[in-house]
Amino acid sequence: MAFGARGWRRRSLLLLLLWVTGQAAPVLGLAVSSELQIQRSFVPDECPRTVRSGDFVRYHYVGTFLDGQKFDSSYDRDSTFNVFVGKGQLIAGMDQALVGMCVNEEAFCDDPAKPCLWNTGVIPPNSVLHFDVLLVDIWNSEDQVQIQTYFKPPSCPRTIQVSDFVRYHYNGTFLDGTLFDSSHNRMKTYDTYVGIGWLIPGMDKGLLGMCVGEKRVITIPPFLAYGEEGDGKDIPGQASLVFDVALLDLHNPKDTISIENKVIPENCERRSQSGDFLRYHYNGTLLDGTLFDSSYSRNHTFDTYIGQGYVIPGMDEGLLGVCIGERRRIVVPPHLGYGEEGRGSIPGSAVLVFDIHVIDFHNPSDSISITSHYKPPDCSVLSKKGDYLKYHYNASLLDGTLLDSTWNLGKTYNIVLGSGQVVLGMDMGLREMCVGEKRTVIIPPHLGYGEAGVDGEVPGSAVLAFDIELLELVPGLPEGYMFVWNGEVSPNLFEEIDTNGDGEVLLEEFSEYIHAQVATGKGKLAPGFNAEMIVKNMFTNQDRNGDGKVTAEEFKLKDQEAKHDEL
Repeated sequence: MAFGARGWRRRSLLLLLLWVTGQAAPVLGLAVSSELQIQRSFVPDECPRTVRSGDFVRYHYVGTFLDGQKFDSSYDRDSTFNVFVGKGQLIAGMDQALVGMCVNEEAFCDDPAKPCLWNTGVIPPNSVLHFDVLLVDIWNSEDQVQIQTYFKPPSCPRTIQVSDFVRYHYNGTFLDGTLFDSSHNRMKTYDTYVGIGWLIPGMDKGLLGMCVGEKRVITIPPFLAYGEEGDGKDIPGQASLVFDVALLDLHNPKDTISIENKVIPENCERRSQSGDFLRYHYNGTLLDGTLFDSSYSRNHTFDTYIGQGYVIPGMDEGLLGVCIGERRRIVVPPHLGYGEEGRGSIPGSAVLVFDIHVIDFHNPSDSISITSHYKPPDCSVLSKKGDYLKYHYNASLLDGTLLDSTWNLGKTYNIVLGSGQVVLGMDMGLREMCVGEKRTVIIPPHLGYGEAGVDGEVPGSAVLAFDIELLELVPGLPEGYMFVWNGEVSPNLFEEIDTNGDGEVLLEEFSEYIHAQVATGKGKLAPGFNAEMIVKNMFTNQDRNGDGKVTAEEFKLKDQEAKHDEL
């Protein structure tokens, strides 16, 4: 584990340790006696634990004589004084003075210590000693990891177990609150396996049982942390560590995807299969709820094939078996998502949560689907290619989004079947329909508006639903014909058209004659097309030399013997 820079946070904590013999003497305005005297001048608001005999403590101190001359300081050595209390490793007065103290507590004491302990050549016998002490750490060899959970999410479907991989943020401090490291400062989670020796033993224990979103304080004694040596950099030896941890992510390398169905439509005629093409909306979040992507923000569905490697493996699997209109949550472990490297705003080794809403899906092999809702009693005349149809429709997406409606416009939609006036799927869906019939036609995009859709109207790759009511059917002409005779064709047809008898028929003469035949029922133009354009095309076909007039030699019948001949 890497740690950042630290700085000692110093308090003015004064421990006055006095040794005198004989009569009491004034020291700094205090009455000095041969009995140990302790005066607490500051006790922290929070004091979860006090020093007991047998505890190990770490403290800084400055030792001075009565005149203020310094004789020793742990600060000069840049190292705390580390010692067991109550085991004879300290002068008797200090052993007694430390008992009952809190980390960061301030106290004064007077102590009649034994001269032999101080007769070192530095401290003269019978000296009055002043100690300015900062207690920074306390622990006992019987201590275990302490856990204080201060936030736990309402939902906790899973907790950390041995061999899980976790991502968490933390602040690491000593018992006195000094910060030695923070993942927040690096703006990167700490990512590791739990319970397999990748962490200090205390952290391995302290993380077990956590939920994603949980926040806890883990206090670790040094023998379950970095021990007597520390980490050789920022953590001194024999230091208790406090980690304020927020768990963001959790998975196990053996995990597969998990699926939670939120909404399943009552009518689910078909479920998605490998090879289908899906259009769906989604919100993508990390396990802690952080949003990393959303199709809604782009106002466009995500469109893809499934089961063919177009999406991450977890989504390929998670999108199988969905219904149109279904909402489900798919949780994807990183080895089925973006792995250790991550991608863009997705960090490495992140578990991903996709809340999806399936708008539609189809297969490239699909044809149209027709559901007839009503047929009139007399349904003998069925629509066919060439017929002229008038119908009403509502057009929508499969999620019910209305795209267009002739009822709203107040007029029918009129086409000739088989003439290319509508998309192929609609042309197919209007076949073999009788007047008065009502049906729903489902059209896959390859028989509709394809991948491009219609800008601003129909999304690309959209399956379309048309609710249709046929109002009128005008039978068309035989395939390939734009005009037919309803009776016998006159043997003197050219002469009848050439009303002025000059041997030449102009377009005006030709048009007047054809319209007269239609008006009297002797002839019929193909319904649904521009009559003038049909007549003009007929005339052009007879005007073989293109001089704008038809002669008797150019005028020919297609089949003199046919009852329904086209000019």
